[in-house]
Amino acid sequence: MPQFVLIGLCEPSSEDTQAQFDEWFIDQHIEDTAKCPNFVRGSVFKLSGPHGDGETVSGYLSLYEVEAESYEEAERVLNEWQRNPDAWEGRKKHMDTGASFGAMPLRINGSGWYELVKSFPGPKA
Repeated sequence: MPQFVLIGLCEPSSEDTQAQFDEWFIDQHIEDTAKCPNFVRGSVFKLSGPHGDGETVSGYLSLYEVEAESYEEAERVLNEWQRNPDAWEGRKKHMDTGASFGAMPLRINGSGWYELVKSFPGPKA
């Protein structure tokens, strides 16, 4: 089965929303999304520093590993999953937390599906 990653580049919407971002996005949204039926794993990374002279465009990177026939199928399943208020026992808390903030406490700088082309294990694999 083809493998994809869904990558999101995001950060708190302001310095004032860091705690909300941590509670809703890091502590709840990553897990909520990772529970989607065809998802293998969900992770979030915080930028620690630049690489070479490259531009850094986001303070956080979310990475979801997914198995699906196509990215369109993965997107469809994810959208259905996220619309279901009873998808899993933690969904209500996640939705209530988001609603209590009045607005999403994050800014999305980019997002996209990437299909695995080739992978090489490293010495730590």
